Amino acid sequence: MTKNDIARQEDVSSAPANQAEVTALDRAHQAMSAAPEDERLRMRFYERLIDSELFLLLEAEPHGDGVIEPVVFPVDGGQVILAFDRDSRLSDFVGRDAPYAALSGRALIAMIEGQALGLGLNLGVAASEVLLDATAVAWLSGMIESQPAEVAETPEEIGAPENLPQDLLTGLDTKLALAAGMAASACLVRVTYRGGRRGHLLAFIGAQPGAEPALTTAAGEALRFSGLDAGEMDVGFFQADDPVAERLARVGLRFDLPLPPEAVPLAPMAPPGSDPDRPPRLK
Repeated sequence: MTKNDIARQEDVSSAPANQAEVTALDRAHQAMSAAPEDERLRMRFYERLIDSELFLLLEAEPHGDGVIEPVVFPVDGGQVILAFDRDSRLSDFVGRDAPYAALSGRALIAMIEGQALGLGLNLGVAASEVLLDATAVAWLSGMIESQPAEVAETPEEIGAPENLPQDLLTGLDTKLALAAGMAASACLVRVTYRGGRRGHLLAFIGAQPGAEPALTTAAGEALRFSGLDAGEMDVGFFQADDPVAERLARVGLRFDLPLPPEAVPLAPMAPPGSDPDRPPRLK
């Protein structure tokens, strides 16, 4: 079975009703397709994929114990599950409302890596359709897992960042815009540590307790998908009243993180798969 065979499973040859909508994945895919030799644009597409909320097609509604059963399609050389970046696109593919689990692309890739499964994205319903085999899933999982070093030492010398590619700065700006409320700000600086080691440091100021892993992940992904080696930038955490924080803010390139959304009343416990960054388990 090929990608086109999958797209014909439910007689969805007609154009979807929501075809006028253009998503972030659509735009990134269009840019990548227009310049197939540009590695930078290809990496940016995959970065948008892991950042996006995806809707995974299921055989049935998620179980209460957090176990899900994706619809699995055979393709040449393996099997794939199907996900869409809009629930309406999933419905267009199936031809009716269908059960799904909503989770981030990052969480979905982590869930299926090592399961000998590929991923079909937006097949048959959008120009951004992509079919990733299990090898591509494993590569993307490795990109996600690689993290920059988190340092505990205080730099002895701090200066303005130098010679950093625009792709890294753009990637950081995009990633940190998604980290609303996790920290007050971040400063990118050039540093020299005791012993003479030099490099760049992304210093988070006023990080919320428990937010450090997510912020480190965001920095690491921006770094990896910019094409730089992970050793090119460290990550550190400082409180606003830390004496070094003023120095960081004075000479560094500052990123202001968005304020957290307004508090809302607690809702009933969400069903499995509804939290984009807490993936359910495969059946």
